Amino acid sequence: MKKVLSKSLLIAALAFPMLASAAPLKGLNVIITSADAQTQMMAMVLSTMSIKKHNKMVNITLCGPAGELALKDSQSTPVKKPDGTSPTPKMALMGLMKAGAKVEVCPLYLPNAGKDKSALVEGISVANPGVVAGNLLDSEFNNVSF
Repeated sequence: MKKVLSKSLLIAALAFPMLASAAPLKGLNVIITSADAQTQMMAMVLSTMSIKKHNKMVNITLCGPAGELALKDSQSTPVKKPDGTSPTPKMALMGLMKAGAKVEVCPLYLPNAGKDKSALVEGISVANPGVVAGNLLDSEFNNVSF
């Protein structure tokens, strides 16, 4: 009995610091590069659920073809949802911004698209690579890319 109790105490002593140091996640870093509207919409849906259902922060970086979502004059393709609605990824992105998501476009996008900051939707900025890298390395955030 003494051996069982001492082994249990040893296991508890080793496990407790790991449990105590396991901080809950603060949020989600989402990198979207796909031009596919369904893929973009899935990124928006999961980001929305992270904010609304789980009270987490969301940082979105748009790169490559997905950078089009950041432009004032761009349109995106409607995507049918199971509930019968057909929002566009851009509409969902605007909703995410209203809900508190931070949205940025990668710094390579605008010069390669022949655009400048004035082409961006209000509230979307150009990402700082050092800050984005820091966010991706932050263990209190999960990283996903689409």
